[in-house]
Amino acid sequence: MDYQQILNSIYNEVKLLENKGSIAEYIPELAKVDASKFGISLIDNKQNIYNVGNATEKFSIQSITKVFTTALIFSKIGNDLWKRVNFEPSGNAFNSLVQLEYENGIPRNPFINAGALVIADLMLEHFEDPKTYFLDFVRTLANSKSINYNLEVVNSEKETGFRNAALVNYIKSYGNIKNNPEDVLDFYYHQCALAMSCEELAKSFQVFSNNGINPYNNERLLTSSQCKRMNALMQMCGFYDQAGEFTFKVGLPGKSGGGGGVTAVFPNNYTVAVWSPKLNKKGNSVYGLETLERLTTITEASIF
Repeated sequence: MDYQQILNSIYNEVKLLENKGSIAEYIPELAKVDASKFGISLIDNKQNIYNVGNATEKFSIQSITKVFTTALIFSKIGNDLWKRVNFEPSGNAFNSLVQLEYENGIPRNPFINAGALVIADLMLEHFEDPKTYFLDFVRTLANSKSINYNLEVVNSEKETGFRNAALVNYIKSYGNIKNNPEDVLDFYYHQCALAMSCEELAKSFQVFSNNGINPYNNERLLTSSQCKRMNALMQMCGFYDQAGEFTFKVGLPGKSGGGGGVTAVFPNNYTVAVWSPKLNKKGNSVYGLETLERLTTITEASIF
């Protein structure tokens, strides 16, 4: 299949569409990004790379990092993870507090902010220097040493993170946060401020397309069963309260982020990442979703 031709065609068609989305303004640093940026990177199961547009330009990947922290902790503690966080779709916005009270401080899944904060707490429990360990982990997955935290975004997150502070303290009141909430938030803000390109993202998700094995060093991160569960989580929970629509239209596991990034996995076939900063009302990239819907439609291939 000529992926380069397909991506070029989709890129040129989508760029002509009116984009009624808006850049994320809840983190001031994200609002400074050029709204016209648009890139796509696809990597097949032989690690051939197909890029178009701003595919090699770094951006803040935000909530996409939740996939990495969840996979890392899942590989570390196995099914004990599900004692601290559930694996059900939330049906609510990514930063919602409403379910925590009647579910006794157990977040619905690790991809909403409440769940990601519990995962951040587990990172502090299991790693002496979690920020360095996490950064090295993602660099290894992406086979790139140039990945770093954007400290300006970190500071911007800290200045506006009142709802996250409320979440972590509320969960702490139920005993499901073990560490100091300020330390948990510090890791979480660094995690979300990771800057990567579409190409690096597509590379880093190869492990989920390759049965849990990182193809760049042939090391196993996840068992086959764990990899299946990570892909299932992305399928059910990767797009907040738009996860059902993404499954309906695209038919692939994936994850979105507030910086305008979207990633998707077609197991044993390819990984793909799209970046376009303008988001819809559910917090997902308008062009990103349109691109992936066209990709699976044109190729006539999805997991279904």
